[in-house]
Amino acid sequence: MPDANAERRPAGELEASVLAALWAAQGPLTPAEVQHTLPAGLARTTVTTILSRLHEKGAVARTRSGRGYAYTPTEDSPGLTARRMHTELEKLEKEEDRSTVLARFVSQLSDHDERLLRELLEGDSS
Repeated sequence: MPDANAERRPAGELEASVLAALWAAQGPLTPAEVQHTLPAGLARTTVTTILSRLHEKGAVARTRSGRGYAYTPTEDSPGLTARRMHTELEKLEKEEDRSTVLARFVSQLSDHDERLLRELLEGDSS
């Protein structure tokens, strides 16, 4: 029997592919339309499940389209990344933990990203 883990995609790869298809679209897409933009072999039911999970996470909005739904992203890629970062910080119960996480995040930034962050923070305080 083949190893099931050997065929598994990395976590989030399918969600990222589905979001990329939605970002590239000119309007809402049904699961079947999303399926046609993805690599062959992915079942429509799998795409529907991914879209439902993205909807539960607030990453996509849906509207009725016939008997099913059509989906649109709620944010662009940078907005979604920022929201994920906020979500991770909100999971921390103690202010001390938030401080530690933010300090470690900043300490691991490249020189370029650190300068950019400083510029953004200084721009917000004026």
